[in-house]
Amino acid sequence: MNLIIVDYKAGNVQSVMFALERLGVQGTLSCDAETIKAADKVIFPGVGEASSAMAQLKARNLDQLLPTLEQPFFGVCLGMQLLCQHSEEGDTNMLGIIPTKVKRFQTDLKVPHMGWNQLENLQSPLFTGINEQENVYYVHSYYVPVGDCTIAQTAYPEPFSAALHYKNFYAAQFHPEKSGPAGSQILKNFLAL
Repeated sequence: MNLIIVDYKAGNVQSVMFALERLGVQGTLSCDAETIKAADKVIFPGVGEASSAMAQLKARNLDQLLPTLEQPFFGVCLGMQLLCQHSEEGDTNMLGIIPTKVKRFQTDLKVPHMGWNQLENLQSPLFTGINEQENVYYVHSYYVPVGDCTIAQTAYPEPFSAALHYKNFYAAQFHPEKSGPAGSQILKNFLAL
């Protein structure tokens, strides 16, 4: 399998690569358009701030490329948010692939939402072998509201989108690469799509 991990200087790529290696899978890090287009599957990790990440994508013309991809694609954390239309973080226009917006948590609970929390309402082959209430690991201050593309939810304290699916684009707000056996199973399920 030709698996590409998008390199745009805003991703938690080492953790993702180690998680894939634990599954016996080798991913290739690339920001080259032709290499990404030729991939069987694409993983799009992300850590950081929305406008800076979009600037990095634009500098590499990846903002033009990524929306055109047709192979299975998996965005992680900020990588999920970047797939959306707009983020309240820095009032940033995103890639516009998934028809939804990113909002800042308005809660008395601690922000960022950081640590383990439960998955609920699982609605995708991405979650084959994963039980309702399974714990996964989060670090984020912004979220996607529950909507038509939501395939899993978590509450903090109100429900938000733990994962999204639109066409060939899958995405998780949590970090599967840091979520132990459950995260490994979710990565395996993506690779099997």
